[in-house]
Amino acid sequence: MSSTPTHMAEGAARSARHSTALQLLARAGYVASGVLHLLIGVLAVQLAFGSSSGSADQSGAFRQLAQAPGGAAILWVVTIGFAALALWQLLEALLGVPGTDSAKEVGARLKAAAKAVLYGVLAWTAAQFAVGGGSGGGGNQQESLTADVMKSTAGQWLVGAVGLVIVGVGVFHVVKGWRKKFLEDLQGTGGGAVGTAVVRLGQVGYVAKGLALAVLGGLFVAAAVTHDADKAGGLDDALHTIREQPFGTVLLVVTGVGIAAYGVYSFARARYARL
Repeated sequence: MSSTPTHMAEGAARSARHSTALQLLARAGYVASGVLHLLIGVLAVQLAFGSSSGSADQSGAFRQLAQAPGGAAILWVVTIGFAALALWQLLEALLGVPGTDSAKEVGARLKAAAKAVLYGVLAWTAAQFAVGGGSGGGGNQQESLTADVMKSTAGQWLVGAVGLVIVGVGVFHVVKGWRKKFLEDLQGTGGGAVGTAVVRLGQVGYVAKGLALAVLGGLFVAAAVTHDADKAGGLDDALHTIREQPFGTVLLVVTGVGIAAYGVYSFARARYARL
């Protein structure tokens, strides 16, 4: 019996997942993620002291790379890495995540699909900056989009729901870091194979990133409750909100250092990640 198109596509997908080249490129994607988080961390610390030269978010980090010597070439490498990670996560969403219990299979596939979208967006954004078409003002774009959504039927509820989801993702990151659940993403068990330094970097990084995401989600919820799109924004707005709190400078420095720690952890993840 001849193979059906579905079986042929599934076979091609399985072959791609076992491709050494794709695995190497996906690991390069984790390196790209590390560079991105390191730059965001530095921008956050600069923001804490009022000396930030750009928005403390992905756009600001990509702009820093674009302005560096050989920036366009670096951005194309970053684009390829994120694109490979997006493809890898898409394959896991389609074929299943190895080592996942059957009871958690659906959730694992959905999580992989969400990551595929995230990395795909990052690849697209990096490519835009590589060709000189990167735009700034991520927070302003977010506010404009939020305003458009809230004009639609049930838009206010949708914005609030998005905010709650982001808060949930933030809490998930905090718990994952605090309980060292991220070790499940790495080769070896218990952290012994990767070293104590990597474990500590992962803990600090996940908690700091989770707190920033929780604040970001809170901005969306606030925008929905007050029906004021200006309250919504991107990561840069969330970090500004942290700075405006009591002891905000200290809190933002700690958050920035934590995000940078997540970046360093991502370099280790490039080596030890389960692929």
